[in-house]
Amino acid sequence: MSADRGILSTADWRRPRVRIAARASHVILLVSLFVVGLGPILWLAKSAITPTQDTLRAPLALWPNGIDWENLITAWTRVEIDKFFLNTIVIAAGVWAVQVIVATTAGYALSVLRPRYGKIVVALVLATLFVPSIVLLVPLYLTIVNPPLLGQSLINTFWAVWLPAGANAFNVLLVMRFFDSLPREVFEAARMDGAGNYRMFWSIVLPMSKPIIGVVSVFAVIGAWKDFLWPMLVLPDPAVQPLSVRLPALQQFIELDVFLAALAISTVIPIVLFLVFQRLFLNGAGMGGAVKG
Repeated sequence: MSADRGILSTADWRRPRVRIAARASHVILLVSLFVVGLGPILWLAKSAITPTQDTLRAPLALWPNGIDWENLITAWTRVEIDKFFLNTIVIAAGVWAVQVIVATTAGYALSVLRPRYGKIVVALVLATLFVPSIVLLVPLYLTIVNPPLLGQSLINTFWAVWLPAGANAFNVLLVMRFFDSLPREVFEAARMDGAGNYRMFWSIVLPMSKPIIGVVSVFAVIGAWKDFLWPMLVLPDPAVQPLSVRLPALQQFIELDVFLAALAISTVIPIVLFLVFQRLFLNGAGMGGAVKG
């Protein structure tokens, strides 16, 4: 019975014409997804080591006049991509740390500790998802310019990007729903053994939450890596700007091939990050059974 649950039944698959047409459609769909998904990335990688004239005359040709590896070296040294690359890594690492700490602790408090007014807090957190981020841009900027209690502006500091990143309601709700799926028997047994709230969070909840932490990590790093508007506002000094802000400003001053090489370099970390954490990301995105047994 399970073999007949698809669009084509077992009897249909026995027909040569149906089988050939179905396999052909699968191949066409796979090739289309490959071209649409990986096509731009592969073209960028090719153009990064292609001279400007070749890119303009024959953008789809494979190195008609040879490969120019100097584009990558020039982008890394003369354009100082290494400095902006380091700034981007520092910003992404800080955003990742803040988002993971806020999401896990808030999710733990709302899901496991369950305070008396927890449902009201969850409703307020959920309501913030319906507020457009552009509406909060001005008050958030004024808060960074004159933060309460600090008495010193955070403009041109990485804290201006790190701290606002923690206010991510989506991550809090995502982690909270994941914690809801954890077995309550484990928490009750830990309390009977004398484990406090901090010990239970550090020794029990976090080790069981690797999939969702992987999801939040990928979202946080990729979001910070490609963010443009907010870093441009709070980091006007070029010395501390990330690649997403600095590269558009340098576009008019450098050659096209060097600019494409710089763009290719800036895409390396997000791609490698996803490839490394893809198993955790897919497992956590599926949310299918946090713990078995």
